[in-house]
Order: sequence, then C-alpha cells, then structure tokens
Amino acid sequence: MNPSMQPSPRRLPHLPGTRTPQVLVIGAGVGGLCAAALLAHQGLSVRVLEQAAQPGGKLGRIAVGPLQLDAGPTVLTMRWVFDALFDALGLRFDACVALRRCEVLARHTWGDDRLDLLADLEASVDAIGRLSGAAEAARYRGFCVRSAAVFRTLDRPFLQGSRPNPLSLAARVGWRHLPELAAISPFRSLWNELGRHFHDPRLRQLFGRYATYCGSSPFEAPATLMLVAHVERESVWQLDGGMHALALALDRAARWQGVQVDCGQAVAEVLVERGRARGVRLASGERLMADAVLFNGDARALQQGLLGADVQAALGRAPALPQSLSALTWHLEADIGGRWQPSHHNVVFSPPENEGYRREFDAIAAGRLPEVPTVYLCAQDRDGRRDSAAPNGPERLMCLVNAPAQLGNRPLGEQEISACEQAMWQQLARSGLTVRPTGAPPRLTRPTDFAQRYPGSLGALYGPSSRGWRASFQRPAHTTRLPGLFLAGGTVHPGPGVPMAALSGRLAATQILADLASTSRSRPVAMPGGMSTP
Repeated sequence: MNPSMQPSPRRLPHLPGTRTPQVLVIGAGVGGLCAAALLAHQGLSVRVLEQAAQPGGKLGRIAVGPLQLDAGPTVLTMRWVFDALFDALGLRFDACVALRRCEVLARHTWGDDRLDLLADLEASVDAIGRLSGAAEAARYRGFCVRSAAVFRTLDRPFLQGSRPNPLSLAARVGWRHLPELAAISPFRSLWNELGRHFHDPRLRQLFGRYATYCGSSPFEAPATLMLVAHVERESVWQLDGGMHALALALDRAARWQGVQVDCGQAVAEVLVERGRARGVRLASGERLMADAVLFNGDARALQQGLLGADVQAALGRAPALPQSLSALTWHLEADIGGRWQPSHHNVVFSPPENEGYRREFDAIAAGRLPEVPTVYLCAQDRDGRRDSAAPNGPERLMCLVNAPAQLGNRPLGEQEISACEQAMWQQLARSGLTVRPTGAPPRLTRPTDFAQRYPGSLGALYGPSSRGWRASFQRPAHTTRLPGLFLAGGTVHPGPGVPMAALSGRLAATQILADLASTSRSRPVAMPGGMSTP
C-alpha cells in the first residue's frame, strides 16, 4: 500500500441531538462508488443514483448472445489505490476480488515483427534487444528510469492532491526539488520526447500509444504522460470475472458501509435553494433533499444544462477544452488462428513508414476515421502469462479503433464505419492473425452510442484531451462555484482511467467532509487520512 494513503479513523459515535448529514451521489461509476463508501464509513447517510441498470459506469458489461464481455477498461494498474481504499473501509482488496498479475503487459505487432513488453525488466530489455538491437535496449533502460522519475515527481503533489495550478504544484514539490519538476519536460510533446529516447520508430509508436490511455494524440500530449509507461511496467492485473468484477466489489463495499445504491434512477435536475445545492429531482418527478450532492458524470453535462439551468454556471467560465478521443468497439465471439497467439492485451500497429502513425491522428483530428488504424485487441479469455494456452473453442474478444468524438450533429456515416471495420480486419490479417466470428453477430459501439450512454460527453471517452502542458491544470476541480455541489470521475482532476477515477472519489469525499464540517450544524465528521474536523 502506498504509505501516503493511510486508513481512515473509525466512525465517530452518534451524538444525541444531532442530525446525520445526507449526501446524494449521481452516478455509480468508480469515482462515485469510492466516494460514497468513504463518506458512509464516516457515518454519513449516502444514497447513490444510477441511471443504468447496473453499477460500474464504464466498467459495465455488453451481451453478445449468451456471453457477457467487459464493455470498457480491460486491465487494472496502480493496484495500491484500491488496496488503500479497501483498507480504509476495514476490508482487504484481495479478499474482495481475485487478482492475477500479468507477466505479459502487452503483445505488439508490426506486420511480421512482434514484441512482448514484460513485467520483468530484464526480460523486456532482452526482447527489445532482439527486435531493435543492443543500443536500443540500453536506451529502453534509460527510458524506464526517466518514466519512473516523472511518476515519483507527480504522484503525491499532483495525482493524489487537489487540483493544483503551476505555482501551487511547484510549492507542493518543494523548491529543493524544482530541478526534478523541470526534468519531466512538461513543455515538450510526448512524441518529440520519445524521439530523444528511441531511434527505432516502432518503439516510438509503442510508447506513444500511452497518450491514447488519456484519449489524446501522442503528437499533442505532454511528455509527462511517460509516467503511464512506468505505471504499466510496475504491474498490470487481471481480475477473475473481468473488470466488471471490480465494479461489483466496489458496489458491495459501498453497501457494506450502509450506502443505498439505486440503479435505474435517472436524475433530471440538481435542486438549488438559497445559493446551495440541496438535492435532486429524479426523472420520475420525485424530489430528494440532501446536505451535499456529488456528480460523478461527465462534468460538461453541467455546462450543457443537462442537470438544470441553476447549476449550468457551477464550473464558472471554464475554458472550452478540446475533446478526447472516442472509439469504435466490436465485441464478439470468435475462433482465432494464424502465425501468432494473442495475449490478453494486444496492439496491432500500422507500419511506421511514411508517417502512417501521424496520419492516423491527423485524420481523427479532422473528424475522420483513419484509413489504416491501429487496432487494440483484448482476448478476454486469455491471461497474461508468457506460456498461456489458447482456450478450447471460440473465445470472447473486444477490438477497438480510435475515433473522433461526435462533431456537432454530424455523426460518422455507416459507409465510413464499414470501411474502417474492413481496414481493421485487414490490419489483423496482415499481422498474421485470423479472426473468424462465431455465434451472435459482433456488437458494434459507435461514438454516438457512447454519447447517449454518457450524457454530456459527446462521445468523448476520457473527458478533455491532454493537449499541451496547460491541459493538466484545466480539468475541473472537485469543488464547484455552487456550494454543496461536488465532482468526481474521469473528466475531473486527476484525469481518466480506473485508478484515477478512484483517486478523484477519495479527493471529492475529503472536500465534502470538510465542507459539511464547516457549514453544517450536524454531527462532526472525520477526514480520510487521519485528520478530524469538528
């Protein structure tokens, strides 16, 4: 467990003559469930309202005939975030989910060339040496040292802290460590910085793809996203039952703390009284009152007026930030054959010649689908062992191609999507992999489907894009200009991704407890991390 995240103190006893604070959480995604569990553990009365039929947000499931597949994220990193969370709740994470550490972080192909990145550093160095030569293997060692330093510099002051500005980040890092802050190359693009580490364009492609984990182009994302490479190399985990098992574990943990989780309950409006958020109106017309409201959805839904005119200005004059990437995803059952066997986590790249990777992101920036896409393939029935055997018979797959988010009212055309699908199958075939769908037809999810599933997102899956150095400081904070209204989730600080959403929930819970302690005549509350506020 990360030592900076200590278990919360026990609940304070109920005091005679005081009222238990009430909190409503809109959205049962990772951030909302984490915040709800922490708040309830401190003795608050918490109710979660989720419009979908199941909890989990992007950790939901998709049915393909009789099969159930993970709809979104496919592996877990930064496990310590959840170890600390469950510890704070008086539980053990590894007792609530079944985890397996992956030996193969990801399998990558370029035509006939293949490279496994492995959890064992020396094994990865050897693999890169066989692909690209001894000099490039040595440069990879240096890159690992550099990405680890970036993570150490930003972990506590940025990822685990309330949203900073450049000056407050420098103050948190400390003046003695300012050279380390400057060394993370915040003003250079990830792509340019990778060019200083790798001469083989295939490795530049491979590590540039980490920008897409944040829904961004490697040609525009800041070099600080090198920290993602360290996070993944530190450990990648699979869960029995898939990533949806994490959503179910968070849901159970919240309920064990006394949280009421209601699915199928859409919120139509946040209610404001005397200048403070005081509750919500459900789509059914029912009004629910509370001392605080936490919105765990796309923050842009507030700006778009989807939760009522009274909260439309809650983010203030926030800049109009560029949207992150969306995707086309295909969920299917298939037989796999060919010259290589997939691992759990696979990336099939286009050949690096003739600026093909740049053209892919140029097309997306222009609102088009790439002609030769990079394909992510998750073989959901395979584990991350190096000697993993193929399943007997058909297996569950998810294929993903990066796509532009919805541009105004112009959705992607079906002919364009069909052409991209054919290009995807051709890309897999060129790599030597044959995929033969069986059973029910593949389930295609488009940016317009994501836009409908996640109101306010316009199909963007990661909130604002990480474009340039300012982007990290422009995501919404957990507090808003409207007292009593708070934010959590992947569209706010510290950013997208399952562990980041969990950190946002922890930070939001801290802000809510501090607010209720300072403004309410209700019972005192305890702050996560060992600090009590009367």
